[in-house]
Amino acid sequence: MTLIDTHAHIYDAQFEDREEMLQRAEKQQISQIWMPNCARETVSGMMDLADQYPDRCLPMMGLHPAYVNDTFEEELAVVADQLNRNAFMAVGEIGLDFYWDMTYVDQQFVAFERQLRWAAEQKLPVSMHTRSGHGRNAFAEAADLIEKLGLTGLTGIFHCFVGTLAEANRAIDLGFKLGVGGVSTFKNGGLDTVLPQIGLEHLVLETDAPYLAPVPYLGKRNEPSYLQLIAQRVADLKQISIDDVARHTTANALSLLPALYANLLPE
Repeated sequence: MTLIDTHAHIYDAQFEDREEMLQRAEKQQISQIWMPNCARETVSGMMDLADQYPDRCLPMMGLHPAYVNDTFEEELAVVADQLNRNAFMAVGEIGLDFYWDMTYVDQQFVAFERQLRWAAEQKLPVSMHTRSGHGRNAFAEAADLIEKLGLTGLTGIFHCFVGTLAEANRAIDLGFKLGVGGVSTFKNGGLDTVLPQIGLEHLVLETDAPYLAPVPYLGKRNEPSYLQLIAQRVADLKQISIDDVARHTTANALSLLPALYANLLPE
């Protein structure tokens, strides 16, 4: 049984024990860890890990919506340069964040659309952040934009999916997978009534480490080795074996890998 963590910020400074953390993940049969970028300040640490573990730690490139500010054009220039010079498995972490601050929402939309177009042009999947707040539904507005753009072949993951069944079906209809993380283990997370109604073929697993640690580590630093707990929660909710969850979610994740990562696909 192997698992893929499709979203983890393992380059974060909280991982002072990075080597030990990666060893724990390996012991828990986490075969790959996909690393979303946040901004230019996170590129070097992420790429160092990608260079050190090319078959295990796979990098994405993108500008996180929470990092969009007055310098977003400069940040996007870095993203464009990196996408043109280096190999990445996805464009991410991109999207919309209405939770903390609405000051740069217009700029978030500009950055989101531009990066969606780059992903479609380069035939890369996207990892999307959609956090609602201030009376606005980030998932709905992201889905609206994707529908409006109609970009051929665009696919990817709605990272940290916490929506309704209707929203899940809308994401699936758009051709996207749903990223299931630690929230699925929360008592009031809301996914206990949604996940049983969604086919395994639409799900991938993630930790979002170092954030959103699953129960029983709620409130503590998250790490990829805890992905087993999320897989077990999905198995319990769907009343199937954890082996079935691992097999399907791993296959789903691998199906998103672009052609340049063909060496990581099973023969």
